[in-house]
This record gives sequence, structure tokens and C-alpha cells, in this order.
Amino acid sequence: MKGVILAGGYGTRFLPATKTVPKELLPLVNKPAIEFIIEEFAAAGITEVLIISSRRKKALEDYFDREVELEGQFIRQNKTEQLEIIEPAKMEVFFTRQQHMMGTGHALMQAQSFVGDSPFIVAYPDDLHFGQRPLAAQMVDCFHQHGKTVLAGLDNPPHLERYGILDLYPDQLHVRNIVEKPAPGTEPSRIASIGRYLYTPDIFDALKEGWEIHKKQSDGEYYHVYALSKLMEQKRVIYHTLEGTRLDTGSPAGFLQAFLQYAAQDAELAKVIQEFANNM
Repeated sequence: MKGVILAGGYGTRFLPATKTVPKELLPLVNKPAIEFIIEEFAAAGITEVLIISSRRKKALEDYFDREVELEGQFIRQNKTEQLEIIEPAKMEVFFTRQQHMMGTGHALMQAQSFVGDSPFIVAYPDDLHFGQRPLAAQMVDCFHQHGKTVLAGLDNPPHLERYGILDLYPDQLHVRNIVEKPAPGTEPSRIASIGRYLYTPDIFDALKEGWEIHKKQSDGEYYHVYALSKLMEQKRVIYHTLEGTRLDTGSPAGFLQAFLQYAAQDAELAKVIQEFANNM
């Protein structure tokens, strides 16, 4: 099992900060958002991760490299705890750049040579998961049971009209379609699709097929919807309802909520949050 992180976007909702700082490095307290995904992958036994970025995000590559000068300083000062904090991830992290911002379907095609014949989990760095069992591990277990592409689903979240909602086959396991932002009362189910996928490598044939059609019809962004729909038609896509808490850091409001929820896990920071709330 391999991991792929889609990190090529501009992060325009967080301007002006993201003019120079990749959105994926914006921290929850002291830990960059992308680090949560890496840790989740590692906890699921994944040892190889590809990050698909863009030329504006060299800082991501620097973050996952060694910081030799800082290491030397901490060694001289015998600061072992700080040395452990800055130690690079215990997995192989690879990078490739999406030369043109052509959408998620185009980005995923960049991963084929890295993935090879392996199944792989795709994550967006603004979808974070907290729980006893990592979401990636839950999806791997589901894959081993069924051997098919797995979508992570959120059971009955508020504001279903803001999500893509799963339309299920009668067996209530296989996914037939994803209905984007349905009007209230028209939802095909109460299961929302979130930004976490476990793909089997046959997705690439469908991606290429859709890409050829897309090029003839448009010069805009190409998404993975066509490829996923092809697999759904063949009943090769199932869903797994996530266990735990999912936090969406893709907007400033969601980021603030995630920041506070993560900070509240620390007793000292939780006290600060409570004092602030009392003084509001």
C-alpha cells in the first residue's frame, strides 16, 4: 500500500499567507497540516508517499528534508528532545510537480509510475482525521476484505447540501454515483463523500480514457469524476464510514475549528482557550 498526497493547489482562501507559504504547512499550533496525513499513513503501515505539488511549493520539499544546521546546533547543546521533533518522517517521501494546474484527475495521472501495481490511498492535506484507529488503516482493512476501490464516507453530517452524497446500490455497500450538493430532501443517502480514497491501480486506465475525451472537449481542469464513474458502473467501488472525527481545514473557519480542537488536547492550551472564552 502506498500513499499519494495532492498538494498542488494555490490555497487562495488563505491569502495573503499562502502567497509564499504552502497551505499544507500552515500549522495547527506547532504541527503543519500535512504532517497529520503523513503520521496517519505511517500508522497504517505505509512506508512510501508521493506528494504532488507545484513549483511554488519548494518549502514542502525542504520541510521533509534534514535541517543540518539546526541539527548541529541541537547536538552541541545536547537538546535531544528538539532533535527528535525535527527528525524527518520515517518513510520515503517522494515529490513530483504538476507542471500545469489541470485538476485532480490530471494530478493523479502523475502518480502512475510511482504507484505501479500497488493499491494506494489518496489524501488532501485539508482533510484531517482524529481517532483511535487512523482512517487510512480503516480503509486498508476494508480493501483487504473486499479488494476494491474504497471511498471514505461521513455518516449524516450537518448541511448535506454542501457535500457530494453517495448513491448506493441495493446492497448498501457498492457506490453507484456521487450526487454533488443535492437540494435538501433530494439526497440519495445520508452518507457524504470526503476527500479520502483508496484506489486500485486500474483507476489509471479510466483516467487516461477520460483525459482523451476531456482534451477534445475542453482546455479546462480535468477531475477524476469520469474515471471513478467508470469503476462505479462496474461495481468496483465501495464505501467505508469513517470512525473518529474528521476536520476540514480547507477554509479559514474550518481551520480555526481544527486548530482549537487540536489545541484543546493540551492541558495548558486548553486552559488558555477557556480563559479566552470566559472573557468574550
